[in-house]
Amino acid sequence: MIKYVIVGGVAGGATTAARLRRLDEQCEIVVFEKGDYISYANCGLPYYIGGTIAEKNSLLLQTPVSFGNRYDVDVRVKSEVIAIDSTNKTIKVRNKFNGKEYSENYDKLVLSPGAVPIVPNLPGIQSDRIFTIRNVADTENVKQRAVLSFSKLKEVVVVGAGFIGMEMVENLHQLGYHITIVEKSPQVMTTVDAPIAAVVQHQLKEKNIKLMLNTEVQNFEDSDDAVCVNLSNGEQLKADFVILSIGVKPNTELAQAAGLKIGPAGGIWVNEFLQTSNPDIYAVGDAIEFANPISGIPYCCYLAGPANRQARICADNLVLGNKTAYKGSVATAVAKVFSWTVGSTGLSENYLRKHNIPFLTSVTHPFSHATYYPDSKQMTLKINFSPLNGRLLGAQVVGEEGVDKRLDLLASVVSNGGTVFDLTDIEHAYAPPFSSAKDPVAYAGYVAENILAHRFFPMQWHELQAILATPNWQNEYFLLDVRSAMEVKNGAIEGAVNYPVDELREMLDEIPSDKTIIIYCAVGLRGYIASRILLQSGFEKVYNLSGGYKTYQLMSEK
Repeated sequence: MIKYVIVGGVAGGATTAARLRRLDEQCEIVVFEKGDYISYANCGLPYYIGGTIAEKNSLLLQTPVSFGNRYDVDVRVKSEVIAIDSTNKTIKVRNKFNGKEYSENYDKLVLSPGAVPIVPNLPGIQSDRIFTIRNVADTENVKQRAVLSFSKLKEVVVVGAGFIGMEMVENLHQLGYHITIVEKSPQVMTTVDAPIAAVVQHQLKEKNIKLMLNTEVQNFEDSDDAVCVNLSNGEQLKADFVILSIGVKPNTELAQAAGLKIGPAGGIWVNEFLQTSNPDIYAVGDAIEFANPISGIPYCCYLAGPANRQARICADNLVLGNKTAYKGSVATAVAKVFSWTVGSTGLSENYLRKHNIPFLTSVTHPFSHATYYPDSKQMTLKINFSPLNGRLLGAQVVGEEGVDKRLDLLASVVSNGGTVFDLTDIEHAYAPPFSSAKDPVAYAGYVAENILAHRFFPMQWHELQAILATPNWQNEYFLLDVRSAMEVKNGAIEGAVNYPVDELREMLDEIPSDKTIIIYCAVGLRGYIASRILLQSGFEKVYNLSGGYKTYQLMSEK
């Protein structure tokens, strides 16, 4: 009878154990978990803090006893694996109940140690008012402070503005806290591109949440009733407590000590069958690295969906032999930020630039469903694609309605190596309450198709900003606003000349043919129409502002 030992009992470890049992009723399975709980929903932790999820037990998908009984698994919680002897195929375990250590043998070993929060080595970081959010124990600590020990200050500082940080901001705001976000990057949620992040930042502003970008924490100081956060800009913030949400890193300490190969991205190296450098040891979840399916560059992906998929494949390969290859993950992620939903899939602009991957990009602002049907909501959809063959490299969406279903469609095309032309071929379910005949995903594909066919030439918001910052830019450029006169009264880009698109054909003699023409409208559609008129009327250098005035205005907000 073969004996499987699994280190780690959350998403990857628990799913591996359950799948092993379904495939092999006769094997022996032992799961070691250093914490108190197994198979819990850590993605729901921020919502338990905020009270949206009222009971902690709702997050506990299985108890050690119920899981053990259902799957005939020996589950040992508060049992930390502290060493691996791969030669003799044993592990050393520390029982955290009594502190005793003992050895356990295995035939096959599965590592699922997860990731650990990044905690910078700053003065004062050990304060008991500073918290990370990674497991149930962390969450209980914050719950005690936020709900049961609500102080007079009612202030909290969130350091880091990633997906989890944004979820914590929403939930703490719901509890009545005044929140300051400190983020060293120039935008929130750095896995999305700036035009998407700008929408989120605008919503934070409307909620009176203070956002300090391009700012780092220097140190922390405890006072009698608060923790003081000293910043790189010289400011000091006083808070009841601090949430550290600056990211995680693979938990590779055990694997490294065992001599297993660690990859260039810092995770446990695995082959396509999720086998480590030792053939009898497999690994899954946040601790591993693998090649990005789009770029081929190794990276770590800290998401529950890929971890569960890896666990299933790992169990199959353990029982049936190495027959199922893991194809990787394009890191599709989504988050709720107040009434808004924001998500991404594939590669961002920052990633593409960093790795010198050529790309084109497009920003559109379609509506969630037919505009003549009540309550249609405008969203922002951005895609990055190859200028060579139109392959969809990445996509991001933000809006109040219909974001997740568009993101899922985009993720399917990205993960299957599809192109922007595939976006136009997707058959969507359409009725006025749910979509438009030309769905936002198809619309993004049509725009990209026009760019690749050179039917118009996009200009990005930052390119226009750079031009307008140049002295005497009017000598070379002509900025054309093709919106209505009423729209212009409500705001326009300084230096633009207004010729509404419906009157443009009558105004062609007024447009200088020896200058580069930059056109903009509200969101880009009328600008495209104007571009086509000019390009077919003898004008050679014509550009349309991607995302229109809406994107430019958001990106110009302080």
